[in-house]
Order: sequence, then structure tokens, then C-alpha cells
Amino acid sequence: MSLNEKISKFFKFDELNTNMRTELVAGITTFATLAYIMIVIPNILSGIGMPREATTSTIIYMAFFGCMFMGLFANRPFAVAPLLAEYVFLAYTIVPMFGDGEWQKAFGAVAIAAITLFVLTICNVRAWIVNCLPACMKYAFTAGLGLYLAFVGLKGAGIVQILDGNTTIGNFCDINVILAITGVVIIGALTVKGVKVAMLVGLIAVTALALIFGQTVIPNTLISAPASISPLFLKADIMGALHIQYLPIIFIILVLMFVDTMGTLIGVSAKAGFLDEKGNLPEIKKPMLVDSISTMIASSMCAITSGVYLESTTGVQAGGRSGLTAVLVGLLFLTGLFFSPLFGMISSSACNAVLIIIGILMVSVIRQINFDDMSEAIPAAITIFLMAFSSNIGVAVACGFILYPILKLIAGKKDELNIPVWILFVASCAFFVLYKF
Repeated sequence: MSLNEKISKFFKFDELNTNMRTELVAGITTFATLAYIMIVIPNILSGIGMPREATTSTIIYMAFFGCMFMGLFANRPFAVAPLLAEYVFLAYTIVPMFGDGEWQKAFGAVAIAAITLFVLTICNVRAWIVNCLPACMKYAFTAGLGLYLAFVGLKGAGIVQILDGNTTIGNFCDINVILAITGVVIIGALTVKGVKVAMLVGLIAVTALALIFGQTVIPNTLISAPASISPLFLKADIMGALHIQYLPIIFIILVLMFVDTMGTLIGVSAKAGFLDEKGNLPEIKKPMLVDSISTMIASSMCAITSGVYLESTTGVQAGGRSGLTAVLVGLLFLTGLFFSPLFGMISSSACNAVLIIIGILMVSVIRQINFDDMSEAIPAAITIFLMAFSSNIGVAVACGFILYPILKLIAGKKDELNIPVWILFVASCAFFVLYKF
């Protein structure tokens, strides 16, 4: 048996109606659309005092591990890596809750939540809850997080600013604002034209303009040996986070892990045609084990939740159906270890433009919410509003989980409620009891 035949048999090419060439093209396509995270995430974390080079290496290692695990164990064409949206939330919301610069404690809370997620996964509790969650709340979490991301991008770019407690328009004559707006236009135009690498092209184009206008500089060397992860490895302060006052924060992180990983996993699976007639993913425990184990390992290196990226849909659209697509994505991520200096010169304006566009893409799921049924529209809308306007995702999620069963009971629709909904109702009530306002 030849190597190609062995690979074909291992990844079940015949069963999945795919072939080697298609899978390789899908892997390259997915990586090209996802490569921006090696630039954007370290840029965000450098703002809370984390070393950029070590962070870049950590992101790459975790993307490599997650993709390889997904491909070889679950045989799905899903790219798994630390999730950008959760990094934004951690940097701008979670870390300040512990105190400025206290990122070690924040990642200690992440580690506790990651271990809890893993236990819930192996006990099948996670899959049970995910399959029973109301669809309107799933979409609300995604849309709310999208608005939150877009606002962070707009504020970081200077397009909007906070003055005397009020949100106002920024200075459109500022070069960094102009660069960010240019980035949004470039990425938006390319997205409209169906260009799959729109994010990456936008990052490169805006950085080139930033070079011309003196807003960034070319490093002395573009290639270097992989940066050590020792500044981050086992630096999470788990003991510091093990305090009753931090339980609401751990709850927030755990809920986010649930929602983020679930939303993208189901969304990409639907795009690939993997869902059954009930809208569930067969053998869902395998990809859930992948992201929960990846997340637990990531927390040891001060990285946050690893989950399936929506950009995986580009590989699926290119024909990717087997785990070989994910394996190739993981291998391609490793090449990024040698280009850390190059990533460091990427303009922050370009990164903020990416956040704005990703926010728009995430908000688009709001159309899936049934606004004709107010027992679903109200809890969904309140969740979205609170996420976007309070920047407190935990409070937003808890409010949604409390309002949903109450309004369903009032509407006389108690048959639409199930045990997981009531479990989340009780957990959310406990969250408010413990939360320090």
C-alpha cells in the first residue's frame, strides 16, 4: 500500500468524498485566512504587559497542537487555536478585575475554568447542555460578542473615544485613525468580492501604508530563532485566583468557553454539512475533547480558550472534509515561529481594522433570532445590549439565562424549558449573589 493510499484510508477520503489535492488546497486556504491571529493577538496582549515574542510562540504552538489533534483524533477539517474574541475580553475586562498588570491571576482563573470544562466534557455534561441550549441565546452570545469586538476595535483605532464618560467621535485627521478606516475599507471591499485572504491582505496593506507615513519601522532582522515561552510557561497564578471573590470571574470565563467553542463548532459543521436532521453534530464529543484538552494545555502557557475558528469555513468551501485539512493548517502555523520580528512591525491600526470587520461578521447571526417571539427576543436583545454597552460579558450572559425561563413561563411556554436551562438559571442567580458590583 502506497503512502497516498495509507493517508486516504486513515482520513477516510472515500467515505467523505474527498481527495488529497482538495484537502491540501483547503488546508492552505484556511491557514491563509487565519494567519492574522499570529499578529493581532500578541498586539492585544502586549498592552497588558505580556511579552510579545513569547506570546507569539505560545499562540503558534497551541494552534499547531489544536489543529493536529483535531485532524488526527476527530478527523474534522476544523482549525483549532486560541480564540481572538476571548483574548480581547481577557485583556480589557478580566485583567482589570484582578488589577492592572495582574495577568498571572487572570490566567489562573482561566486554568481553573479550563480544568472544569475538561471534566464536564469527559462526563458528557457539556454536550448535553450544548444540545439543550435555546438557539436564540446561542445567537445572542455571538452577536453580542461581535458588537463588543467592534467597539474595542473602533476605540483602539481612535475612530470613537471616551471623553468625560461619553462616547464621541474621534479625530479623523489623525493618521492612525485614517489608517484604521483605510484598513476597514480594504478588508471590507475584499470580503465583498469574496477574497478569502481579505484579513491578511488588509493587515499587509495597512502596515505598508504605516511604514510610508512613519507609524511603524522595519526591524533589524525579519527572521529569528523561535522565541522561548519560558516567560509564560506555568506562570498562571492558580492559587491567587482560588478565592471566593473570584468565583464570578471564573464563571464568566467558563460560560464563554462553553458559548464560544459551541457556536463556532456548530456553525462550521453546518457549513460543511456535518449536522444530522436534528441539527446536532454526530460524535460531537471528539471535537469537544480536542478543544477542552487544548484549552487546558494552553492555560499552562498563559493562553486562553482554544476553539474552532469560523475561518475554517473557507477551507470547507474549498472542499475540505477530512482531518488532513486541519493537520496541514497546524504544520503551516509552525513556520510562523521564525518570523516573530516581522509580526512585531504590523501596525496596530491594521489590527483594530481586523477587529471591527470580525465584529461585523459575528453580529450577522442576529438575523437568526426570532424577534416575533418576544419571550425569545427580549432575553436575547438584553444579552446583546449588555455585552456591547457594559463590556461585562458575564453579567450579560447571566441576565440572559435568568430572563429566558422567566419570560417563557409568563408566555405559557413552559414546555420549551428543559433541565439545562434551569441549571443555568440557578448558576446565574448564584453569580449575582457572589458578584461584587
